Amino acid sequence: MKLDRRYVLAAGGATAAAGALALYGFQGRELTATRVPGLSEATAQTRDLSSLDEPPSIGERALGAEDAPVTMIEYASATCPHCARFHTDTLPTLKAEYVDTGKVRFVFREFPFDDLAMAAFMLARCAPEERYFALIDLLFEQQETWTRDPRPELLKIARVAGFTPETFEQCLKDEDMAKAILEIRTTADEQYGVSSTPTFFVNGKVITGNQPIEQFRQAIEEAGG
Repeated sequence: MKLDRRYVLAAGGATAAAGALALYGFQGRELTATRVPGLSEATAQTRDLSSLDEPPSIGERALGAEDAPVTMIEYASATCPHCARFHTDTLPTLKAEYVDTGKVRFVFREFPFDDLAMAAFMLARCAPEERYFALIDLLFEQQETWTRDPRPELLKIARVAGFTPETFEQCLKDEDMAKAILEIRTTADEQYGVSSTPTFFVNGKVITGNQPIEQFRQAIEEAGG
């Protein structure tokens, strides 16, 4: 079965939660494109960032001091290989240089491409807040493994955060959670022009894609970090 990435993005809560459970029969999918099908270039060029710093209804997930002079927001999909490379290769250095030193507050926002990314993000959100980034790190580090065999491998990752098989399945059926994550993605698309992942905003300046670390350093330092 080939997954239609547009399916989960257009779905309502019940359908989206059911779509997350599609991982039980998932066979294969593409891992090359970072642009979301159906989103127009015109939308990507129109950005109203007036509400960008407002947390989503489900709450924000962030690292670093709240009063840091620079806020770096990332929109990512759990199934995006470029996002995985940013998190494994680039973010640890940026975190050590800027987040841990109080210069940058790093905000992570979910932008699921497909049902499988939705399932992964639902599990991260169902976990205790203090374990959220540990799960996100594991999801990106082990992306090639759990995307090939989703159900058992995602359950292994979820167990790290204290899930049981029962709470694992309960989380993936949470319609309110699915709706809240879809709301983050819809707002990013319609208001901020996000049409691919990863997309970053550094004090409002847009960086698209997993760029060389020097580009992130330059944007942070120009923003006062």
